[in-house]
Amino acid sequence: MLEELRIQNFAVIARLELRFGAGFNVITGETGAGKSILIDAVELLLGRRADPIVVRAGSERSRIEGLFKLDARARQAVLPVLEREDLVDEDDPEYLSIMREVRRRGRSSARINGFPVRSEVLSEVGGALVDIHGQSQHLSLFRPRHHIDLLDRYADLLDLRAGLASMVAELTGVQAEMRRLRDDKEALERRADLLRHELEEIRAAELDPAEERDLLAERNRLANSEQLATLAAEALRLLNGDESGAAIPAVDGLMEAAAALAKLARIDAAMTENYKLAEDLAQAAQDLALTLTRYADEVEFDPYRLDELEGRLELIRTLKRRFRAESIAELLAYAEGAAAELQGIDASDERLESLGRREDSLMRQIGDICWRLSRARAEAGAELSQAVLRELADLRMERSRFEVLLQQAEHPAGCIVGDRRYKFDAKGMDDVEFMLSANPGEPPRPLAKVASGGEAARIMLALKRVLTAADQTPVLIFDEVDQGIGGRIGAVVGEKLWSLSGEHQVLCVTHLPQLASYADAHFQARKAMSDETAATRVRVLEDEAERVAELAAMLGTAGAAGMQSARELLERARARKGQV
Repeated sequence: MLEELRIQNFAVIARLELRFGAGFNVITGETGAGKSILIDAVELLLGRRADPIVVRAGSERSRIEGLFKLDARARQAVLPVLEREDLVDEDDPEYLSIMREVRRRGRSSARINGFPVRSEVLSEVGGALVDIHGQSQHLSLFRPRHHIDLLDRYADLLDLRAGLASMVAELTGVQAEMRRLRDDKEALERRADLLRHELEEIRAAELDPAEERDLLAERNRLANSEQLATLAAEALRLLNGDESGAAIPAVDGLMEAAAALAKLARIDAAMTENYKLAEDLAQAAQDLALTLTRYADEVEFDPYRLDELEGRLELIRTLKRRFRAESIAELLAYAEGAAAELQGIDASDERLESLGRREDSLMRQIGDICWRLSRARAEAGAELSQAVLRELADLRMERSRFEVLLQQAEHPAGCIVGDRRYKFDAKGMDDVEFMLSANPGEPPRPLAKVASGGEAARIMLALKRVLTAADQTPVLIFDEVDQGIGGRIGAVVGEKLWSLSGEHQVLCVTHLPQLASYADAHFQARKAMSDETAATRVRVLEDEAERVAELAAMLGTAGAAGMQSARELLERARARKGQV
């Protein structure tokens, strides 16, 4: 609800601070006292286009601030916008503050929870919190795009509509994939040719993850075969000696040492371990000599094999560079991925066929839900029309006609209903619009083109009364709702407005005492002169005597008779409120 409203230097208001209650709030005062200026200020706060003319004479800027207390319904309405725009006040999430400032030079600014916002964001948040009905254009029920939502809430169809929205979202995804597959067909074919060529190239190489290491080792041996042979021969010479016999071969020396130690160990058993060590060394040297002999025999220079190895290694290097791979394992992994992608591309025709079948199935399911929604809306629309007409009759518009118009448009790509196809969206296939004829003999026309001013406000009141449970807007403001009606009907309007306050906070500007008598909180606006300057001031009438005096003044009856009439109005209103 709108808990606080602060206004500075706006039109004839110099400074004003009001605290509103949760129920039915009424603002009264003489003509010209500035009652409707309060509504203008709220409209500006909620995003109406700023005009520098509103800045009070002698001031440089106007400033309007509103503090809203958010119940669960209001939080649900505004939280998506606040989160999207990063405007959530984490320290005090139950309250939302809005500030609007207009400068005489034409610039204006707005803040929500202290953060600067664009005018469209301000309007979006304001529209979710407050609905103003009267001479302004801030009329949600005059916007046809909202009518389907109101009707569906009235008919309790939101759950069924949510199921439809889910199917429509799936259909959108299916159709997007189908378009992508069709639009990318040539590109996919080119991609498939490239993948086939790359796969053939990698597979033709018959790569083994371990072969590069083995190839490098073999190439190293072949490239250094001469040096390897020389070193092996030198080692053999030292182990086995050479033909000159100039030195004792290492193997022979170790064997002779082992033989000597064998004799020594027979005399001195303590040398047995040394003998065994010498024998092992001699045997190891002999084995080493045999191994070197075989190695030397195998080492040979083979230029043809070396060329073959270099070619294979160059092929591997080329493939690694081309496919940006660090190893053969990465090359093989790339080939595996390319094969999987190619398989997917080759299956695109099958995928298109499968998606086409799913699209047709969804179109039929969506058509079924759209048809069920349409029938339910038609039934609910007839009930809504009768209920609104009963309300209008109470408001002296008994000769009016109200209808809920449902229209569908055929479309060749629409959802399937029987043997026809209809245009649709996530809300169904219906275009819903409220139609009204305010005068006998006139055909019903769109609501926005029929009424204005007080008549429009009464139509809004009738609709609000019927749609109270369906309407999610927490604050309702009525201006000129009593235009053109008398005192007896004024009491009816007052009771109806008061009844709305069970689901909404209601603010109403009125000149009818019968209406004002139903107020839970009564505010008086009056214009005072200060230094030859007019200023509007508003105060809450807190006790019984003040309310009685104001109602008597509104009745225009002086003296005790007027005071008694005012008391009777209050007593009748209290009695009616107690009965409801």
